[in-house]
Amino acid sequence: MTGWTIEERPWDDPAGAALRAAQRAELDARYGAGDHEPGAAPSAADVDLFLVAVRGGAAVGCGALRRLGATTAEIKRMYVTPPSRGTGVAAALLRALEAAAAERGWPVLRLETGTEQPDARRFYEREGYRRIPLFGVYEGSALSVCYERVLTAG
Repeated sequence: MTGWTIEERPWDDPAGAALRAAQRAELDARYGAGDHEPGAAPSAADVDLFLVAVRGGAAVGCGALRRLGATTAEIKRMYVTPPSRGTGVAAALLRALEAAAAERGWPVLRLETGTEQPDARRFYEREGYRRIPLFGVYEGSALSVCYERVLTAG
């Protein structure tokens, strides 16, 4: 028993919105400003899947997929509340996003994290993501670090 479930929810789900607001506040504090994300923020119009991890009736984490091309998607808004970090919730969310991407025929997953997020960089590297050159709207960003993983069958 993991103690949590992962549920697909609409982007505007109140619990998901609260998680994204908490993530934003944490990142604002880490970067000392609110201007740390290149490009347009994800929205209901461009997010293909939004997942929320729930433990004991409370939302404790989230993550989303945004399609970039025929075979590529971007992981967006991966976040786990501080008390739930280190419990396996983040890895379970990531595996669920990867499974959903594979089901949709998107074997290449990319993501952007930041220079002030060494914990996130360690997590993605441990989970099999490799650092790649900045892509898309992140090109030229001094605050961005990008990763990619090519999913394998089975």
